[in-house]
Amino acid sequence: MKDQSILIWSMLFGAIGLGFFVYGTRQRVIVPFAIGVALFVFPYFVSNLYLLIVIGVVLVAVPYFVRF
Repeated sequence: MKDQSILIWSMLFGAIGLGFFVYGTRQRVIVPFAIGVALFVFPYFVSNLYLLIVIGVVLVAVPYFVRF
């Protein structure tokens, strides 16, 4: 059950990361681009479900607060 949850949350954050990546690439904005790449990569290194969710939510919220 835990492995399924990690897989689903990883796919969700990867999909959101794809949106940020495409937006950052087309608009030539570095923050969404970098967050998109981070959302792609970080699930490979985090195996704790709660830590995965916390890091993912923080990364998704960063472009809202940091604007360049």
